[in-house]
Amino acid sequence: MIEINNLTKVFYPGTVNEKVALENISLKVDEGEIVCVIGSNGSGKSTLFNLISGTYSVTNGQIIFKDKDVTKMPEYRRAKYIGRIFQDPTKGTAANMTIEDNLITASSKGWKSLKISLNNTRRKEFSKLLIPIGLQDRLKDNVGLLSGGQRQALTLLMTIMSNPEVILLDEHTAALDPRNAEIVMDLTLKYIAEKNLTAMMVTHNMKFAIEFGTRLIMMDEGKIIFDVKGEDKKNLTVDKLLEIFKNIKNEEFTNDEGLLNV
Repeated sequence: MIEINNLTKVFYPGTVNEKVALENISLKVDEGEIVCVIGSNGSGKSTLFNLISGTYSVTNGQIIFKDKDVTKMPEYRRAKYIGRIFQDPTKGTAANMTIEDNLITASSKGWKSLKISLNNTRRKEFSKLLIPIGLQDRLKDNVGLLSGGQRQALTLLMTIMSNPEVILLDEHTAALDPRNAEIVMDLTLKYIAEKNLTAMMVTHNMKFAIEFGTRLIMMDEGKIIFDVKGEDKKNLTVDKLLEIFKNIKNEEFTNDEGLLNV
């Protein structure tokens, strides 16, 4: 599905501010895999997602999607295949538009068919899709009136409606309270299963990363330092994971957020 070969990203090359964010990473994600990506702040997790989605250009290396080289493909073209949800609930929706206009934009992948496609039949379809979120009676409300949890759930629904083959979840529940985070995560699992999606998810929660998905990748200083799947992943504990980090890096994992148990 996704193949990454010797991927490197350097910011401000040749200057005093030069920073190597990713260094020579190679990774293959198979179709249907659900990969949790963990690591301390600055380890390169979001940079990896930015390169996969096309937000950043690649310094060196290659990104292949379904046997097609997309390394130089612009972000808007990759968006046809790759959906992304950010930590900030306000990023995935237009606050000054109604819920129904946000949904029609997502389903049509643009504005061209907005007016001619928005009819009573579509509204009924949208209402049904919104039932799990509890917004089925609020199609005419502006998105700016919604809570953070409702906006993130709506963003998730809109992403799924655009029919991606891969979704990148960049700490998409981190800014939500525990109740809303659970609701959004349950919806995420529901949509991944229903649509047979391939997913990659950044999280600081080690316990969750162990329990969720089919594969766990740990990053540090722009490199993948640990990659586990299957039974080996199931047998992990937070203590074992911390011990692995210590043995690899010869230092303690210092990000307390990664120790969260809920």
